Amino acid sequence: MWFLAQLGETALAAAIGYAGAILFFTTSVNIGLMIALTARVSRAFGANDDSAARRSTTHATIVAIAVGAPGGLAAAALTPVLLDLLGAAGEAKALATSYLRIILPSMPVFGVAMALSGALRAASAPKAAMGVTIAAGAVNLILDPIFIFSFGWGVDGAAWASVAGRFAALGWAVYTALYLRDLAARSDVKALRAELPAIFKIAGPAMATNVATPVATAIVTAQIAVFGDGAVAGFAVIARVQPVAFALVFALSGAIGPIIGQNAGAGRPDRVRRTLRDALLTVFSVVALVWAALALSADAIAAAFQLSGDAAALFTFFCLWTAPGFAFAGAQFASNATFNNLEKPHWSTIANWTKATLVTVPLVAIGATLGGAPGALAGEAIGSVLCGGVATAFAYRLTTLKT
Repeated sequence: MWFLAQLGETALAAAIGYAGAILFFTTSVNIGLMIALTARVSRAFGANDDSAARRSTTHATIVAIAVGAPGGLAAAALTPVLLDLLGAAGEAKALATSYLRIILPSMPVFGVAMALSGALRAASAPKAAMGVTIAAGAVNLILDPIFIFSFGWGVDGAAWASVAGRFAALGWAVYTALYLRDLAARSDVKALRAELPAIFKIAGPAMATNVATPVATAIVTAQIAVFGDGAVAGFAVIARVQPVAFALVFALSGAIGPIIGQNAGAGRPDRVRRTLRDALLTVFSVVALVWAALALSADAIAAAFQLSGDAAALFTFFCLWTAPGFAFAGAQFASNATFNNLEKPHWSTIANWTKATLVTVPLVAIGATLGGAPGALAGEAIGSVLCGGVATAFAYRLTTLKT
């Protein structure tokens, strides 16, 4: 995003904003599979059943390919229709279409890499799991300026750099999970069929749960698109800065899942409850610090991304006023991890879809009507506060019931 911003074209930033909303869907499907694998493997290791953990890794990898290959191709074929639904038009739509048709077919590559990353975390190898995303990021960092500037490929260069990064992530995941850690086992069709119901018992609700978040993002994007490419460009930068600024909060749900699963498998509900409590304390502490940093550096970050006018105003509004609402989004992440690993994945689904539809739709629409693009952001933040608070209350109740 930063490299493309240096080209100084608002349409480029807007294109990445539209494309990001669609890529969020495919990533969310992969995350759902990763959650299921993490839950299965962590419980198996907690019960000292290493062979079951390895079989689950093999089966989930097969599922990731079976879901990702047709899913990525279908999304690539439907790209123009999906962009129309988001309100994309003109040059921004053309650029987003080109970008997505390059990167979407690589969905199964990234899906397998993410699944194996989840298996590594479940096997208490978080540093090895970290290498999966580090590999993807490092390759992007190296190839982006070469493809975008030296080769003059622009947005297509960014897409090809991401594809290369996904293959790098897959290579690292296979090497560490299958070769170094021996986390896979030979299987057969009969064993795969036997475990599929257990995998999809978690993966189905987890995918549905995670897809709700990009639905909410798409709703906000469509509302903001009414106010022009400048507003969409500002929102696109927010969407890129937010995961970096709140990286620890995003990572926390993946980190606590194996801890909760292992302790649930070992029959230690007291540790499950303490894990949730400590996660929430961490979320609110981190968000407070990050909010202060964003508020102090809002103008500098906007300038670094070449933002001006409506784009800069929207980004500054986020830094000053809506960033603290992410504490409650983080609380919902932690709560969902608790639901998924305590055999209540449908609770996560209900929580996220309630937020994405019944809460986000009216609040964002009201906010956009009253305050334009900043009002839409405010409506989304208010929804996070309401839904995050309710999800946390249910998560605490569940840990008490499991005592």
